[in-house]
Amino acid sequence: MPKHFTSGLPRLSRTHKLSVAGVATAGAAALVFSIVPGAGADQGKSQATAVENVKPVAFSAVDTAAKTQQATITQQANNSAAKGKAEAAAKKAAAEKAAKAKAAAAAAAKAKAAKARAAKAAASRSQVRTAIPAAAPKPAAKPVAKPAAKVYPDNLDGWIRESLDIMAKKGIPGSYEGIHRNIMRESSGNPMAINNWDINAINGTPSKGLLQVIAPTFNAYHVEGTSWNLYDPVANITAACNYAADRYGSMDNVNSAY
Repeated sequence: MPKHFTSGLPRLSRTHKLSVAGVATAGAAALVFSIVPGAGADQGKSQATAVENVKPVAFSAVDTAAKTQQATITQQANNSAAKGKAEAAAKKAAAEKAAKAKAAAAAAAKAKAAKARAAKAAASRSQVRTAIPAAAPKPAAKPVAKPAAKVYPDNLDGWIRESLDIMAKKGIPGSYEGIHRNIMRESSGNPMAINNWDINAINGTPSKGLLQVIAPTFNAYHVEGTSWNLYDPVANITAACNYAADRYGSMDNVNSAY
């Protein structure tokens, strides 16, 4: 054949040549069988048997070789991909390691520079302190003495004055004269006085103390910071004045039983 018809065709391998030869042999056998006239039935059967016994060995070999070649190509491709993936991972790890090393070096350099600046600033401050004499320490402030607690005499005058001081802190009105006047009328200055004959006593709540206060009134108008004992002179006076302020405006406005 001319050269330009064969230059682009692949050359046949040994396996391909065997396949072609097998096909040609089988075709020739079939052709002989068909052109021999008058052959006996037995002769025809023998020839047919011979043709049937021709096995496509070459085709099986071609198929097996193709499969083997395909598996080899696939394995090579997989190996190449795995190798590429491993190389990419190695490059990435190396890049990350280099970046970390660079960052660590930068941080170390920054810390070193900061330390140097701090040392320089400390040296400068030390020079300033050496040049300027330190100021004399200020004398310690003297502790402020707390005022001594006020002491009241344990008598009617002292009880009234202590009650007035408590009332002033709590905003309860009243005067010394108004308190003293009502005490003298109600109990004659006896802190243990008790009334057992009036309506309160009949109702079971007798009036008690300097200003003759009944227990419910004392409990309702008790002033914080004083005793809860109804007979206590200061507690009795303060609670009574708190009640009088609520009902009459002030103990100064009370001039009879209240």
